[in-house]
Amino acid sequence: MPFMPRVLARPALLAATILALAAPAHANGPLGEAQLATFAPSNTPNNDKIDYSIWDEAMKNIVISMGPSLRESAPRPDPSFGSRRQYGHVSRYRLEGTRVMFSFLDADVIASFTEYRKDLENTADIVDIQSLSRNEQLAFWINLHNVALVEQIANAWPIRQPREIKIDGVALDEARFITVEGVKLSPRDIREKIVYRHWKDPKVIYGFWRGEIGGPSLQREAFNADNVERLLIRGAADFVNSLRGTHELGGRLQVSELYKESAPFFFADFERDLRAHIALHADEATAALLAKTSGVEPVVREYDIADLEGGVREPTYQNITSNGVSTSFRIPQSMAALLRERETKFQEIIRKGRTGTVTVSPTSQAGEKAEPPKSEVK
Repeated sequence: MPFMPRVLARPALLAATILALAAPAHANGPLGEAQLATFAPSNTPNNDKIDYSIWDEAMKNIVISMGPSLRESAPRPDPSFGSRRQYGHVSRYRLEGTRVMFSFLDADVIASFTEYRKDLENTADIVDIQSLSRNEQLAFWINLHNVALVEQIANAWPIRQPREIKIDGVALDEARFITVEGVKLSPRDIREKIVYRHWKDPKVIYGFWRGEIGGPSLQREAFNADNVERLLIRGAADFVNSLRGTHELGGRLQVSELYKESAPFFFADFERDLRAHIALHADEATAALLAKTSGVEPVVREYDIADLEGGVREPTYQNITSNGVSTSFRIPQSMAALLRERETKFQEIIRKGRTGTVTVSPTSQAGEKAEPPKSEVK
């Protein structure tokens, strides 16, 4: 059953589901300053909210976490049984980040992604996005960007790399198929011309999913005003402390090329600013990596799709067993192998005692009513 997209606006008002409009065509010309100015956050925010509970439910059902990085390259897998062809993922980073179960999505579910993306676009016609709180706005732009990426990749699947997708001849990241307040936007426009332009904290880059193994993880929760800070911190820690984010080669610090892409907005003095940023989110192993390396080389990349099957339908399948008993559920051999690798990794995490995440919040004074901490992304 497909999930039915639903957007709610204003805390005291239950809005009806917005009817989807025809998908707008993209435009190739540059965005003018007048168009971009309309998305500048207001200095007098209101208390309106958007409810993303439907997208939150979807993420919990279609996104699988590969767990925290162990800073160990995954070995090259064996070819599929009975075939000389290598199916599935071969990336050294395949056991990091999260994966979307694109191969399990049917036409109705995929169509519901498009409907939901249009609902989010149309929400801007009934809610003044610029007058929301900054966290509420940030959550809107991140969710809209990620919904659009999931939608388009699902439509194009099977495909090895999201960058191969074109919309009317334009690369997915540059195609202006998203319309907000009458302005046609591409995923890159949302990131760079709206969010990077108006938010100065570099951890916003970890909210945007690119559909690639080498990029930030797609969170298993929808962003909202209350959790956006927490999810960005989680995304930053996951990426910074992974091989696809940072590693060492010949005494040099090698980092993801995504940092070079975002440098004009957040890392003016590239080496100094980026090292300081990484240090903020570094665990013990990454802190040691910073200490023993020099320089910064933004050369780490992995463009393969962040799914479970490697963007190709494999013709051979394997039965899944539960407690040694074979079930009727069958998946491709390469996917089964990846999931076995994932299980082995989680057993290693447990062995090393690296399970769980602890969040410490300020406590109230005696006699005071406890309130959740409020933190706004700058």
